[in-house]
Amino acid sequence: MKGSIRKNILLPTDFSDNAWNAIVYALKLYEEEACTFYLLHSTLMKFSTMSNFSNKLMGTIEDNANEELQELKDQMMFSNDNTKHHYKTLISSEDITDAIKWAVKTYGIDLVIMGTKGATGAKEIFFGSNTTKVIQKMRLCPILAVPNEHDFTVPNQIAFPTDFNRFYSSKELTPLKEFAKLYNATILIVHINEEEVLDGIQKYNMTNLDECLENFNHSFHWMPKYTKKADEINVFIEDLEIELLAMINYKHSIIEHILNEPIIKKIGYHPIVPFLIIPE
Repeated sequence: MKGSIRKNILLPTDFSDNAWNAIVYALKLYEEEACTFYLLHSTLMKFSTMSNFSNKLMGTIEDNANEELQELKDQMMFSNDNTKHHYKTLISSEDITDAIKWAVKTYGIDLVIMGTKGATGAKEIFFGSNTTKVIQKMRLCPILAVPNEHDFTVPNQIAFPTDFNRFYSSKELTPLKEFAKLYNATILIVHINEEEVLDGIQKYNMTNLDECLENFNHSFHWMPKYTKKADEINVFIEDLEIELLAMINYKHSIIEHILNEPIIKKIGYHPIVPFLIIPE
């Protein structure tokens, strides 16, 4: 990807430490790439907490947000003196998911990078409620969710869990390939054992995946079936020292299974490495 076309990266922020952590990760991840980073803030959260507010007050909130965005932009430029990086600020009074959709369409965004925890810091929520909504409703481009307080490490090993029940098109696999190209990473395809032997369709899909990734370092791994998918994925990440987790988000995907597990709904799933969610 080095020397390739300029990438447009969207960085939603609520001015929390978690959002700043995701920004720092983005700057380091694309250190050698030509990028335009779009800082996006939604004022809707502030508006919605007030039952009565005047146009004047709305204007004040927006002015303050613009000021904070400018300060954040200056902080990025100061901490990251990189001539390949450009910075722009965006403000919206829409719900964060709608604001992201608008920005993605308007500015040709290639990737959204955001933190997994909002300003409230509620530990029991999967990815933070805003991140969850964005994952479920925004299917226009990939999303990279960065865990709270996660320090950047070069993604040399990328895990791609699959049950081989679905055929992946070359287009769907493009974001995975682009991430692998960034640091010449190895893609570890993880099959969680639901059965002892793969059926004909699964074998076909496995062969297709092998062919699609023939120009990339990749390997296949089998994992025993645990009662909870979230557990097995985190165990695998730790055992093989994975630096990035990638999944395609489609109906009945592993992501949906994780979100629908009763324990996850109750206490949340906390990814221990950045999590790339690719829309189908």
